[in-house]
Amino acid sequence: MDKRSKIYIVALVLLILGFLYLESTKKQPVNWFPSYTAKHKIPYGTYILKKELKTLFPKTEVSSVNIPPYIFLQDTSLVGTYFFVDEKLNFGDDEFLRLMNFVNRGNDVFISTHGMNIDTLNFETERLISKNLDEKLFFKLLNTSFKGKEYSFKRPLVNQVFTKIDTINTTVLGISGYVNENEERTEEGVNFVKFKYGKGNFYLHTFPEVFTNYSILSENNHQHAANILSYLREDIPILWDSYYKTGKSKITSPIKYLLSSKHLKWAYYMALIGILLFVIFEGKRKQRSIPIITPLKNQTVAFTQTIANMYFEKQEHKNIAEHKISYLLEFVRTKLHIPTTTIDDNFYNYVALRSGNELKEVEKLFKFCDVIHLKNEISSDELIQLNKMIEKFKKTIQYGN
Repeated sequence: MDKRSKIYIVALVLLILGFLYLESTKKQPVNWFPSYTAKHKIPYGTYILKKELKTLFPKTEVSSVNIPPYIFLQDTSLVGTYFFVDEKLNFGDDEFLRLMNFVNRGNDVFISTHGMNIDTLNFETERLISKNLDEKLFFKLLNTSFKGKEYSFKRPLVNQVFTKIDTINTTVLGISGYVNENEERTEEGVNFVKFKYGKGNFYLHTFPEVFTNYSILSENNHQHAANILSYLREDIPILWDSYYKTGKSKITSPIKYLLSSKHLKWAYYMALIGILLFVIFEGKRKQRSIPIITPLKNQTVAFTQTIANMYFEKQEHKNIAEHKISYLLEFVRTKLHIPTTTIDDNFYNYVALRSGNELKEVEKLFKFCDVIHLKNEISSDELIQLNKMIEKFKKTIQYGN
């Protein structure tokens, strides 16, 4: 390796190392993934909410539930407020029936999620559409204790409201909508209700973003979250659902584990780049180019045509016919993969099936070939007839009947 090549290699390695350093030290973009997981500190995680529950409910036990409600609620002696908050919740019919039995015994269930259609409780929701992109979301609790204060959310998000509720057993607790630049309400709907069921209650809320880290740290929105949570009972435990979470962590492969850590990820990338450089330079030093060898052309057809022309000019019809028959048999062996050592009824059947020709046409062709074999001399008409029969046989194989 000459001096110039070494300089190029060193410059390439330094360039790659510089790129890796810049990539590993640059500021990571904000992760807006709707996680709702208690251990995530990203904007849409619920790390702060889970931590502050102890402050809001100092005398209340807060425990995490890491299994499905259907399994967890098999124990009918459980007491508490089952707390769900996530982007989307899909309970099975049997699972929701256990939640209803849990509430019927005197417990509570708090659910905050988008798109809450619960036919069993006669609830339906739909998206509240803003008429102008400049309009802001507002939220308001109706209890007079909160003095009618409204809270806003700056980021554009899906806003769901209830369109169908059980008015007999339901109490409306909060509303949501949009206000324009003149502070005038353009759209409004119910987004927080209390549903009395048996000895307990369902609390249904359609804007889970209010419980995320981003919302709680934005202006006074933490007070709005606290006001909503004030409806939870303090005399029974809070059962925090950790199973139904969009961002629930789950390592499914070693590669995913490596890429989940910043330092392990860049160590992995550097190892791959090192292997690539080794393959490039070591392969270049040791591997020789493989010359391209052009295969010999098949001159069988051209040779046969030349011989045929020669015989035809000398009026040797018998020899031409014999060559055509030999070429036909070679064609049957190579194209149809049928041996030609014995020409009998089985042979005719095989050729007819594989070539697409009718059996009687196949028999006529090869029996005519036998007639040619037995003659010492043939006429030009017989040669022409043989040629037509062979061409018709081949044409059927290529293009069908």
